[in-house]
Amino acid sequence: MCTRAVYFGKENQIVTGRTMDWKEEMHTNLWVFPRGMDRDCGLGEHSITWTSRYGSLVASVYEGGTADGMNEKGLVTNLLYLVESEYPPADDSRPALVITAWAQYVLDQFATVAEAVEELSREEFRVVPVVAPNGAEGTVHLSISDPTGDSAILEYINGSLRIHHAREHQVMTNSPIFDEQLALNRYWQQIGGTVMLPGTNRAADRFARASFYVNACHQSADAREAVASVFSVMRNVSVPRGISTPDQPNISTTIWRTVSDQKNRVYFFENTASPSLVWIRLSQLDFSAGAPVQKLTLDGNPDLAGDQSHGFQPAEPFQFLVPVM
Repeated sequence: MCTRAVYFGKENQIVTGRTMDWKEEMHTNLWVFPRGMDRDCGLGEHSITWTSRYGSLVASVYEGGTADGMNEKGLVTNLLYLVESEYPPADDSRPALVITAWAQYVLDQFATVAEAVEELSREEFRVVPVVAPNGAEGTVHLSISDPTGDSAILEYINGSLRIHHAREHQVMTNSPIFDEQLALNRYWQQIGGTVMLPGTNRAADRFARASFYVNACHQSADAREAVASVFSVMRNVSVPRGISTPDQPNISTTIWRTVSDQKNRVYFFENTASPSLVWIRLSQLDFSAGAPVQKLTLDGNPDLAGDQSHGFQPAEPFQFLVPVM
């Protein structure tokens, strides 16, 4: 489930797209978080604490976690499922960050991928997994991209953090782990996408298709064309509604898609049950310290459409979902 791809348009027109594939609706809403928020992740005395340096626009899941978003500097984070994830043990003495806050922490604290990688590679905290409300294991990996086109993929394998940092890491899907995905993709690159591409909804096949199409489509300096191109790629790797494979957790219905125009700071959201797009111009949002947290209610409102930059209402921030103690 889930695919992420970064588009390199001309004149620094960088755009990141992703699909959210899941076996049920996740009651997703959009949130505006200002600078200067004092944060912890709900793990009591074991939590790391921080104050947000940057404001962000995020998509929540189950009103208990940040799954996707862009901050005011154009940094984008995307959480995707990875069944092979294995996090540090519970007796690890480092301060803890619950996985539902992982993407938010990065949006709050960093302006560039390089800055994030430098800090996160120190591993000064441990990540704690949490079971989703439907009982699914919360095993995920994280992608980060910025307006220069730089990318990083972060995975916890055998309890240790692995960071793949390079501009060419444009695509991320699910299983297998990223090293193995790269090896599989090299095979398809030798065949050539104009000859044949794998067509199933398996993660490795989606990786190959996204890698080919995000570079084969028109690389434009025009924001509208760039965004349209990325949406076309994300729709190509989406899973039709109503499909879920119980013994293959990486294959589920695409329930929504996002596309982030990182040059112009515009965030697009597409509910696959809706006929219309919603978009938000970050330049129209109030990220100043002391500004209220705001929410745009998408859940139960599938007919919402168009520019919703002024459609947010003040709201209490959601609480990060934590393990049952």
